[in-house]
Amino acid sequence: MLALVAPREHFVQSQACISARMQLKFSAEQNLPSSMMIQKQDDSYSVLIPGLPEDLAKICLALVPRSHFAVMSSVSKSWMSFIGSREFIAVRKEIGKIEEWIYVLTAGTGGQGSRWEVLGSLDQKKRILPPMPGPNKAGFGVVVLDGKLFVMAGYAADHGKEFVSDEVYRYDAFLNRWTALAKMNVARRDFACAEVNGVIYAAGGFGPDGDSLCSVEAYNPQQNKWILIQSLRRPRWGCFACGLNDKLYIMGGRSSFTIGNSRSVDVYDPDRQAWEEIKRGCVMVTSHAILEKRLFCIEWKNQRSLATFNPADNSWQRIPVPLTGSSSTRFCLGVLGMKVLLFSLEEEPGYQTLMYDPAAPTGCKWQTSQLKPSGSCICCVTIEV
Repeated sequence: MLALVAPREHFVQSQACISARMQLKFSAEQNLPSSMMIQKQDDSYSVLIPGLPEDLAKICLALVPRSHFAVMSSVSKSWMSFIGSREFIAVRKEIGKIEEWIYVLTAGTGGQGSRWEVLGSLDQKKRILPPMPGPNKAGFGVVVLDGKLFVMAGYAADHGKEFVSDEVYRYDAFLNRWTALAKMNVARRDFACAEVNGVIYAAGGFGPDGDSLCSVEAYNPQQNKWILIQSLRRPRWGCFACGLNDKLYIMGGRSSFTIGNSRSVDVYDPDRQAWEEIKRGCVMVTSHAILEKRLFCIEWKNQRSLATFNPADNSWQRIPVPLTGSSSTRFCLGVLGMKVLLFSLEEEPGYQTLMYDPAAPTGCKWQTSQLKPSGSCICCVTIEV
């Protein structure tokens, strides 16, 4: 049956891997938290491939290349359930089959709306995602969790009237489809959001009446539920968030129309369920990315340097960005293959994507990449599947 969804050579080459894993009595469930353990007796995918032990069947499915996932999901409900699960990612990581792709939201041309496209290796064609449900929005939040893309809230215009949304949609990179999720407790736009230890957080922003918010809520994907948690000490909007060292960091943006941009950093510890404040932050960040527990960001006032933050000692470092022939170039940051990519936010003929490699020798850290979105880059995320 597997031969129907994947080339035979993938399995021939992997026989040694399967044999070794069987000898080790591999079980991906042992790598998951107790709250994520699968109870086989009542599980909807307790029998994946009749006649094979479950651990071996899971490895067989995880060995299939990603391009076949959508077809595989139509074979049976048990396959669809397993392919869409967190355990599937754990198995693929264990056998070394994880693939890394960049998902870029590009601005449409000729009056067309924005669209998500997938950038992989240079020998692969760009793939376009199905359109996002609902009206085109701005000021929304984007988070990646367990191989899935979450798009939250934002605001849109309907018949000339703007409204702020509380809607949440999830794109499943395995099954290539969007799903509507539970709505947020507070409709918001221009807020900060990030994932920490399997929980998605949304903080601050503007509400439906244009009021600035200090409320914070957390989303549990297993329960499909948003709950309000302890609020920020002060309202904050235009900010961004990231998960570092098992904590939620909120930086940039503003807290008042009459006071300048905020350099304070709000840090939330989920274990203590409490906030603390760090004074040394950055302001008006236009794009950011996380690579190996370091934050890389571009500030609005200085597009010619990368600001990097190390949470171990709360220190900052500046990395000059080489000139590209245009003093007005603005960037959107992405991560692929342990490198930081700088996609241009402006249409420039002949522009090549800049690429920064922190592990390269001095003098070789900056290179160019031929990976390039088809239009102006609004935002991008990296998904491993």
